[in-house]
Amino acid sequence: MSITYRPYAGPSDLPSVMALVEHELSEPYVIYTYRYFLNGWPHLAYMAESPSPSCSGKAEPVGCIVCKQDAHGPALRGYIAMLSVSRQFRRQGIGAKLARLAIGRMKSEGADEVMLETEYDNASALRLYESLGFIREKRLFRFYLNGKDAFRLVLAPAVAEGERERETGGKGKGGS
Repeated sequence: MSITYRPYAGPSDLPSVMALVEHELSEPYVIYTYRYFLNGWPHLAYMAESPSPSCSGKAEPVGCIVCKQDAHGPALRGYIAMLSVSRQFRRQGIGAKLARLAIGRMKSEGADEVMLETEYDNASALRLYESLGFIREKRLFRFYLNGKDAFRLVLAPAVAEGERERETGGKGKGGS
């Protein structure tokens, strides 16, 4: 089964993003939260799709990532707000690929760091983010509405640079 990845296509993708996040993440979000991120930074959102099991030819959304990027003091900070993959499609590298797409875009736009929060006991999310080079910066007590703690994770800039060098074959940003 071939998964395809594409940029967020605008309001027509909003119901799919909402459904993925509502079914797979514990934190409830209101429509305004989605609109804040997706209207402000649509270029930092990506979709993962699987061919439809029916013969309709329409792809089925199986994952999404929603991010933002803005100034944080003198630094430009990228932020992963939501990353969701349908349960039956997990452990196939979809979340990692979505994260790499978004991180790559944020870095190409000058992000000095990328951060996120995840539940302190979400072992699979922690494993994913740490495999991408994120480090645990701080435990945030009772961070989520369900009362759970979170870890704030930050992508070390040197790790992100190493990722870029591996992707470009050590040729840096220009890729010459």
